Amino acid sequence: MSAATYISAEQLSVLVAELVAAGTRVVAPVSAADGTANYSEIETLAQATFNDALPMPSLKGHFLPPSEPLLSWRQNGGDVELTPAPNCFAAQVVLGARPCDVAALNVVDSVMNWDYHDDLWNGRRDASTIISIACPGVDESCFCSAVGLGPDATRGTDALLVAVEGGYLFEPVSEKGEAFLGEYERFFTAAPDTALAAGEAFRAEARARVEANLNIDTKRIEHWIDGHFDDDFWPTLGPRCNGCGACASVCPTCHCFDITDEQTGVGTGVRRRSWDTCQAKKFTLHASGHNPRDDQNSRHRQRISHKFYIYPSKFGDVLCTGCGRCVRVCPAGQDLIEILQGIDQLALSEEGSL
Repeated sequence: MSAATYISAEQLSVLVAELVAAGTRVVAPVSAADGTANYSEIETLAQATFNDALPMPSLKGHFLPPSEPLLSWRQNGGDVELTPAPNCFAAQVVLGARPCDVAALNVVDSVMNWDYHDDLWNGRRDASTIISIACPGVDESCFCSAVGLGPDATRGTDALLVAVEGGYLFEPVSEKGEAFLGEYERFFTAAPDTALAAGEAFRAEARARVEANLNIDTKRIEHWIDGHFDDDFWPTLGPRCNGCGACASVCPTCHCFDITDEQTGVGTGVRRRSWDTCQAKKFTLHASGHNPRDDQNSRHRQRISHKFYIYPSKFGDVLCTGCGRCVRVCPAGQDLIEILQGIDQLALSEEGSL
């Protein structure tokens, strides 16, 4: 891949304007009135914010919308005509996405292309060029480095921006990133040595800041969960969980959904999928009335087990990128960092007793 180049803030603004004028959808973090940020479509770079605020919710909704039609149907005499939802999408550039959010898309790719290729997910992925930005580390709830990433991780991205004085270093990572640089090279210049040094210092400081928040061994945690389905640790978590699903709604890797058929008229309807969560009581409720996870202890155990044992066992990936959103939004103060530290300590204690 090409070495890092430099683009000034002014030139990046002109580049965004050119993309929009050409009909390319540009998505970037946008500040809200309350000081938070959201990934939203922009018309100009001035609408975007690359400050310390982590967008809430994650980038996931631009690839797996909270609710979307899968197909429509129409009765035609004794037959039913099915029309699949379009799976071809206009080109889009995601600009300034956090590395934890971009890596999450790469993680979820596995399940979206497992026993069935999800055309809607893949269509949006194929249409997108993702340019992430190195993160300074938001607060003590960040733990991306503990799950194999980092505030400057490049997993899943096409190119990485690093903020420096007056502009950004631009580091192509994938073939898409190289193609983007090639097409718009007139906006870029060789990166000055001072900018390269400043970028490396920024990245090193951010990594050190995040690494101080959590130090665990995810393989050790995976092994412990595998052998402790009925451990006394799990009932300590349920009483602190309201089952509201706020954690899943902001999580960049939670991907569970429900499918419903909705009648839209006489003899017409739509099949729709909508986000769901394993923390909800009705998520596993059978038509018979039986619920295999009938208390919040077992439902919270499922969430932790899915992310740190079940998914890694099947796909080789931890289903978590350490963004810390679930910690920040939980109304009951459920802290995933605290939970992971607890499991890691239990595993260490068992290893020490052997």
